[in-house]
Amino acid sequence: MFERVRDLLSPVLPSRFRPGFAVVPVVRLAGVIGVSTPLRSALTLAGVARPLERAFGMRQARAVAIVVNSPGGAPVQSHLIYRRIRQLAAENNRPVIAFAEDVAASGGYMIACAADEIVVDASSIVGSIGVVGATFGFNRLIEKIGVERRVYTAGERKVMLDPFLPEKPEDVERIKAIQRDIHGMFIALVKGRRGPKLAGPESDLFSGEFWTGAKALELGVIDRLGDLRSFLRERFGDKVMTPLIAVERGLFGRRTPGVGLDLDEAADRRGLAEDVMSAVEARALWARYGL
Repeated sequence: MFERVRDLLSPVLPSRFRPGFAVVPVVRLAGVIGVSTPLRSALTLAGVARPLERAFGMRQARAVAIVVNSPGGAPVQSHLIYRRIRQLAAENNRPVIAFAEDVAASGGYMIACAADEIVVDASSIVGSIGVVGATFGFNRLIEKIGVERRVYTAGERKVMLDPFLPEKPEDVERIKAIQRDIHGMFIALVKGRRGPKLAGPESDLFSGEFWTGAKALELGVIDRLGDLRSFLRERFGDKVMTPLIAVERGLFGRRTPGVGLDLDEAADRRGLAEDVMSAVEARALWARYGL
């Protein structure tokens, strides 16, 4: 009965409700993953939760497409976004398809693994299943310019890896142990999602190396080469609708609502120098993949 009424009303219905139209909402997740600053917007669960919920909540959706363009970033935020996608997929019984643009590496690849299928361009950069941390050492600089560093703590490891103090081997080993734990969790996640599809030696797959889409296909790290429009038309027909569920943004491109600190508070807590450094680090992440 419903189908007959829909057919009669088809000329006046919105296109997504007309017979023969499949709907696949698209959520685009682009940028470095982690904490936002005034000079660097970033992907966080708080910023992407609402568009993800809207996309998975569309009753007529046949699947949900996640477009990833990220060099990675904070492992916790990467995992939180990954988990939220999997939770929504299970709650709404929706298949998920991830599409990589320029890069789906490190945390970006972790998010892509939330999909049931991963589709990338032959020239996309994919992988980097590893953990990295970097800082600077300023202790010689402050000695040279005659600055005395004064730090007071309760807890002997409270200033571990302080960039203004000489590096200690035991501190380096401690941070490497933490990285190994996070790396192990990342490896287990990839194995759990990709399973028998993986086709390369673990020493290569989990070394932190990254590959082009074509090579990633050989290694079983992805499922298909292609692009969103062509793939979805092949899968769901030429009339497939792909509404973009946008991530909301506010002033200076920062995501809303309430993600991170407002501009005045951020300036008070971090200062312009730290925000500039954060922007430089974000640029370095992209540059690592030739972008």
